[in-house]
Amino acid sequence: MLKIDNINVYYGAIHAIKGVSLEVTEGEIVTLIGANGAGKSTVLKTISGLLRSKTGEINFMGENISTLPSHKIVERGLAHVPEGRRVFLQMTVQENLEMGAYTQKNRDTDADMEQVFALFPRLLERRKQIAGTLSGGEQQMLAMGRAMMSRPRLLMLDEPSMGLAPLLVEQIFAIIQEMNKKGTSILLVEQNAQMALSIADRAYVLETGSIAVSGTGEELIESDKIRKAYLGG
Repeated sequence: MLKIDNINVYYGAIHAIKGVSLEVTEGEIVTLIGANGAGKSTVLKTISGLLRSKTGEINFMGENISTLPSHKIVERGLAHVPEGRRVFLQMTVQENLEMGAYTQKNRDTDADMEQVFALFPRLLERRKQIAGTLSGGEQQMLAMGRAMMSRPRLLMLDEPSMGLAPLLVEQIFAIIQEMNKKGTSILLVEQNAQMALSIADRAYVLETGSIAVSGTGEELIESDKIRKAYLGG
């Protein structure tokens, strides 16, 4: 579904991503873990067209999307929920969701919105509320719901649990699994490595811009090296 082959990304003279290759098969949850500053967010931004790789290719559904503008990538069914949520704070919940459907010309957005409200009942309660007045957890739900309005085949999530209380983190991860069951493949970047690996089919560990380890979520949870470095044990 998604195949990244040998991408190298620079911030000026800084070589941030070094020869990264990874893939996501249809129906999978794949997670990318690593320390702060390892380059996880940079990988997602490069896939979604916000940054450009000097080398290699990014293929989605058999098409090279390496040079496509971001909105064309969304149109093809690849959505990105950025770190920090980035909802439109002055707009209502409903207006934010409508913005998520901007690439879906002549589609029944009301039906899509009903599906989002089924996943996130809290958003239905808050549909007329200004997004800037929502709690952090509600804003995260709104950012995810807005991305779902573009009908993605693959959803990329950047740090969805950041800054949330443990109970909300569990709720967000349950919703991620529910989205996946309903047919959306997931590429997840997450600081909470334990939670991310527990729901992932496969995982990659990024260290200083390079893939250091890859395997199934289960293999990485059971690895002594990974436990010591990322799981606090």
